[in-house]
Amino acid sequence: MVTIIIPALNEEKTIGQVIRQAKRSQFVSEVIVVDDQSTDNTVGEARKEQAKIITSLTPGKGSSMREGMMVAKNEVIVFLDADIPNYSANIIDVLAAPLLADEADFVKSYFERQAGRVTELLVKPTLEYFFPHLLEFRQPLSGMIAGKRSFFQKVEFENDYGVDIGLLIDMHHVNARIQEVCIGSIENDMQPLHALGRMAKQVAGAIYKRVNIFSTHTNRHEHYDDTHPTPIDERIIGTTGPGKIIVFDMDNTLLRGSFIHTAADKFGFKNELQYIIANERIPFMRTKKIAKLLKGRTYGELINTVEAIPIIADAVHVIKELKLKGYVCGIISDSYYCITNHVKNMLGMDFALSNELEFKKSIATGEVKIPSQFLKDGESYCEHDHCKSNMFMNILRQFGIPSNNSVAIGDGENDFCMIRLAGTGIAINPTYSLLHEVSDHVLHTESLKPVLQIAR
Repeated sequence: MVTIIIPALNEEKTIGQVIRQAKRSQFVSEVIVVDDQSTDNTVGEARKEQAKIITSLTPGKGSSMREGMMVAKNEVIVFLDADIPNYSANIIDVLAAPLLADEADFVKSYFERQAGRVTELLVKPTLEYFFPHLLEFRQPLSGMIAGKRSFFQKVEFENDYGVDIGLLIDMHHVNARIQEVCIGSIENDMQPLHALGRMAKQVAGAIYKRVNIFSTHTNRHEHYDDTHPTPIDERIIGTTGPGKIIVFDMDNTLLRGSFIHTAADKFGFKNELQYIIANERIPFMRTKKIAKLLKGRTYGELINTVEAIPIIADAVHVIKELKLKGYVCGIISDSYYCITNHVKNMLGMDFALSNELEFKKSIATGEVKIPSQFLKDGESYCEHDHCKSNMFMNILRQFGIPSNNSVAIGDGENDFCMIRLAGTGIAINPTYSLLHEVSDHVLHTESLKPVLQIAR
């Protein structure tokens, strides 16, 4: 079977049509949309088509392609652009056929149009000089490609316009069997001249890098991702005045389990985790030490881990109903943004705020950034140096929402202050006895539906 991966940045107008096109193939069992941190409703439109959605760690097509590949469950992968609604009806079958028949390991596409200006003026002359054997490919910069996951794992995904030519050269270097297929006629807009200059520079950089003109020790494209949890978009709240907000803990609240404990079981660091939890009493340092246990784990491994934890069965329905009641729905968690944001996407929530696990080329470095909003300041509600209530209060201040219009839901000790601060505090299956004293409601249930009776 085949996995379709669609990197997408602000493609709300076309993403639904591309997903529907992908699903028409009998060979497709999985469609993954990799949201490149869109600011429009790309994610919402993709959810309507029941595609799997992940959010890229770092903006850029190459990062999105790599992370989609890491999460894919099938060996055969097809990449489609999200901004082309007029693919031929059989595009998936054409791209995947050589792979499914084991006649190729990597498939490039070409379509019926005049070759692009960057291809004719830069790529082909440069390939003729350095890689003449690759001149047989008509459109080396085509982004509609397919390949075997085992081969994509061997190559490098540049995170700019150089990704397509880089993959072609790298696939040749790892002795992949490469075929080029025609995918018919495609209409897309030509790039303006100023954009072509940037494109040409990045494409040239990918080629020169592969002939060692740039030293691997001084390559400017090698860097640690410096991403941060995205602030809540003010459009979520709206411009009509203060709204209502409901914040959930993630572990053992929205999920039937804990991400880090599930990861510990899966990756074999259960004893180390238990030691840190038992002996490190400073939350800030505990968070830092636990993150080191994830060093070397890929983004795909972490996403697959959280997806293995069952979600509360009626969570999607309850979130939808809460939004109809006028609530902005979010997550505040001591976990990691790549995980909480994925849960947010699965449930159709509005935001997720948590610690930022650092990655290099989609592999965890073991380092973590803790948002300053978690830390105590002059307006903190409690005496803890590090607390969810600080983030919760920051949200209320940011959007001018009175506390009596807020709801907080959690189960553990680290939710205590947030639940006490909220206008309505709800403990669900509490594991910390003192939550009974500060919660307005204590629920012992495997359903979130009782929340709908409380949150009016």
